[in-house]
Amino acid sequence: MFYHFLVPLADEYRIFNVFRYLSFRTGGAVMTALLIAFVLGPRFIRWLKQTQGKGQPIRADGPKRHIIEKQGTPTMGGLLILVSLVLSTLLWADLSNLHVWAVLMVTLSFGLLGAVDDYLKVTKRSSEGVSGRMKLLFQFIVAAACIVFLMRLQPPPLTGAVAVPFFKGVLIQLSWGFIVFGAFVVVGSSNAVNLTDGLDGLAIVPVMIAAGTFLLIAYLAGNIRFADYLQINYVPGSGELTILLGALIGASLGFLWFNAPPAMVFMGDTGSLALGGMLGAAAVAVKHEIVLVIVGGLFVMEAVSVMVQVVSFKMTGKRVFRMAPIHHHFEHLGWSEPTIVIRFWIISVVLALIGLSTLKLR
Repeated sequence: MFYHFLVPLADEYRIFNVFRYLSFRTGGAVMTALLIAFVLGPRFIRWLKQTQGKGQPIRADGPKRHIIEKQGTPTMGGLLILVSLVLSTLLWADLSNLHVWAVLMVTLSFGLLGAVDDYLKVTKRSSEGVSGRMKLLFQFIVAAACIVFLMRLQPPPLTGAVAVPFFKGVLIQLSWGFIVFGAFVVVGSSNAVNLTDGLDGLAIVPVMIAAGTFLLIAYLAGNIRFADYLQINYVPGSGELTILLGALIGASLGFLWFNAPPAMVFMGDTGSLALGGMLGAAAVAVKHEIVLVIVGGLFVMEAVSVMVQVVSFKMTGKRVFRMAPIHHHFEHLGWSEPTIVIRFWIISVVLALIGLSTLKLR
């Protein structure tokens, strides 16, 4: 909104020239989303407590201390993130940029799915909400639509192709098969973040780290000079995603203020499905899908631990981990919650640095 109203005035009033720059608008998006979350947070949490009563249902098969310590904490805090993110994006982004709308479509659609799931869990007082099959069906339909849309925005060499990190100019052409691949990236990212969201602050900080990483990648991939210098694929228009990812960082910081241990609110599926889907869609938009596997390696580890546990139990009747996802395994080993959370944050930082190294090591 600011971009459309103020940039045309830049020729007459030079002060408005700053609104042309992605760096300035990204900083504005971060601070605006953070401020919105701070202002709305207390009232929003009070409203959630009043409407939800006993808060998020706690899994009976989970760590016993969760039943005592986390009982009564409201869920659906992801709504606070989404409201802050969307309002900030609408204020600071170039709203004629279709990359922004494509990623926002996935984010809000997955957020709606998560909100319905959280609502059913709260009203039924059960950890079971929307069925797994219905979730996946909805997610794949939305993700596939987004991928088709993004493919139409990308130049011919990149359309339907997967870029291989560490190698310059290497593209694996999948043609229309890229729709399936891209949908798996988006849906897999969404559900991996959802599985990671099990301890106070555990998921939101790695989400911010991944968002910051892809903010930089989007800025570079959307700038023809930087893309040429680094020998990465130039994706016209993708630089505007820095605004959206900046808004995500600001909104997540604001949410973390209330989610820090002991959490006053949980993000729920409303937040985790939406934010994971957003990261996946952004990775596809800037043609760094494989890099997301590296940067989001913590989320991958959590998802793989669940798959390994399920397959092992069905085939042998034995469990590999004391409990899955893997953060619960460490709880059963006696690690304290802050220890697990901070060590997982450190892993996320290291993986982000490895992911960023792919920009230069070619």
